[in-house]
Amino acid sequence: MIGVLSRGILRIPGLEVVLGEPVVAVSPWRARPELSAIAGWGLKATSRRARDYARRHGLPYLALEDGFLRSVGLGNQDPPLSLIVDDLGVYYDATRPSRLETLIRHPLSDTETARARSLRSAWCAARVSKYNHLREEREPLPSPAVLVVDQTFGDPAITHGLADSKSFQHLLEAALDENPRAVILVKIHPDVFAGRKRGHFDPERLARLERVRLLTRDLHPVSLLERVETVYTVTSQLGFEALLWGRRARVFGMPFYAGWGLTEDELPRLERRAPVGLESLIHGALIAAPRYLDPETGERCEIERVLEWMGLQRRMRERFPETIRALNFSAWKRPLVRRFMQGSRVEFETRPHDARQIKGDARIPLAVWGLAAAPEGRTILRLEDGFLRSVGLGADLVEPLSWVIDQRGLYYDPSRPSDLEILLETQVFDEALLERARRLRERIVASGLTKYNVGAAHWQRPATARRVILVPGQVETDASIRLGAPGIRHNLELLRAVREAHPDAYVLYKPHPDVTAGLRAAGEHESAARTWCDELIVDVPMATLLDAVDELHVLTSLAGFEALLRGKRVVCHGQPFYAGWGLTEDRLPPARRTRRLSLEMLVAGALLLYPTYVSRVTSRFTTAEHALDELLEWRARGERLTFWRRVFVRPVLGRLAALRDRRPSG
Repeated sequence: MIGVLSRGILRIPGLEVVLGEPVVAVSPWRARPELSAIAGWGLKATSRRARDYARRHGLPYLALEDGFLRSVGLGNQDPPLSLIVDDLGVYYDATRPSRLETLIRHPLSDTETARARSLRSAWCAARVSKYNHLREEREPLPSPAVLVVDQTFGDPAITHGLADSKSFQHLLEAALDENPRAVILVKIHPDVFAGRKRGHFDPERLARLERVRLLTRDLHPVSLLERVETVYTVTSQLGFEALLWGRRARVFGMPFYAGWGLTEDELPRLERRAPVGLESLIHGALIAAPRYLDPETGERCEIERVLEWMGLQRRMRERFPETIRALNFSAWKRPLVRRFMQGSRVEFETRPHDARQIKGDARIPLAVWGLAAAPEGRTILRLEDGFLRSVGLGADLVEPLSWVIDQRGLYYDPSRPSDLEILLETQVFDEALLERARRLRERIVASGLTKYNVGAAHWQRPATARRVILVPGQVETDASIRLGAPGIRHNLELLRAVREAHPDAYVLYKPHPDVTAGLRAAGEHESAARTWCDELIVDVPMATLLDAVDELHVLTSLAGFEALLRGKRVVCHGQPFYAGWGLTEDRLPPARRTRRLSLEMLVAGALLLYPTYVSRVTSRFTTAEHALDELLEWRARGERLTFWRRVFVRPVLGRLAALRDRRPSG
């Protein structure tokens, strides 16, 4: 059992998992014989009480510090995903040995060396840093250029790194003298930009220096490191990251990465430090010293898992321009828009607008829901529900795990190309991606998941039925019917056509769950459905029916895609996104779709590459595989709408949907 005297430390999520022992709050005046150690935060002033307590009671002191791959947001926004636990000192204190120093000196095996090299490549490919919330610099930078890194005033890493405020002036002078033809880029600390702390450089003085350019925007450092020749620093972690990127590092203090023969140091080398290879530094600083917490499971993991997750955050956060204007989103949807577009600043139009009349900077993309009208010549981001959505209906305001964000059209509008259609037509599907798709499909089928995952009743296939056909109903006012069903357009028409074509089959009809719930209007003459089917089914989960039937006949229903996942025959009377690829029997084949796809290719495009997934646990981007994990856990908990929402909210939502359905389309 480990004791802490700081409530801030006690609140760190996953602390007990990282330390491997229970953690308890300790009073400075009371002995706790059951304790094995005391933990405090580095060399902060608040750690003195913890050190004194450990000394008085003869207990080891563990110094905690953030690891070098910490989080998406800053320390006051996100908890750490890595911690360094040091039983000898603190990694940034050059006045005495630390555990990290010991680990860097440790000889590496061939396997450890290879892992460090692989990690370095993966680090650069993922474009990560200690914090990962900032945008990259897209504008051209002057060339040649070197980078000068400021730090916050009073940072203990400066004084414990054998430097002081004068070191920063020496650093700037050296950068100017040693690079007479280069532009000197000065990067200040994120906390200085945030207004929480001050730095060491006077902006007015810097402005008077001819070759010095103060970076006035807070930028993700990777886009700077890859474009400069040299990084000048006192003790900043960016000096270490410069080495990872193969850049020259001029160091004016004694941080953990200096003194090993890898940096050009202004200070003499410490006797404790002897030359080592870059792999030894990487292995010690990123693999051996930190302890990592899986951001999605809360369990201990290796750096490669955190790096993979953080790389996903970086890629997704850079997809769209820095600013997006979102039009006509309800108050309920606005937080979701921000969540699915994190990395960009979303500005909402607070009053209803016809998007075609929107003025302002034409370079800023417009985000709209579905196929809302939009002006010509603007980048339009169209948002819609994804195919693995939730446990519960979107019309019930159940928050989604997935949306799609399409810059061309939308998957259910075959009148024009969509990002999904182009992806399926052109994507090179490598074996690793197809294997992911195969495993995902098998898990979806084995677990019985569908888009909404509603319904609880059981259904038994009639013993005498030789052939069972399922006809899933749709909301007839939906755009997918209006745009994707150029022939038959009504549920009853489809049901009647199936009945007449297959008089000997056992025909099931399942109304759309939004209609069953009273959230959307039934289709034209849909109340007569029993006349044309053998059985009308309401509360049976779609997955249960798909497993039991022989084939589906659909207009554009997603149930057809879900049936393909289960190897069923699917007949399309409309033009859904999964039609036209050689996997369905198409009554109206879409002319643009010429490629023949395997089922794994379709799954890879529709479930792995096209949607955006956001975790309910972390509120960060996630993968289809983890979204599936969360859906299964969500379903297992059996969350249901409260009585109040079923009885009072649903009718209101239904009336609002009816009003929306009666509006003329744009």
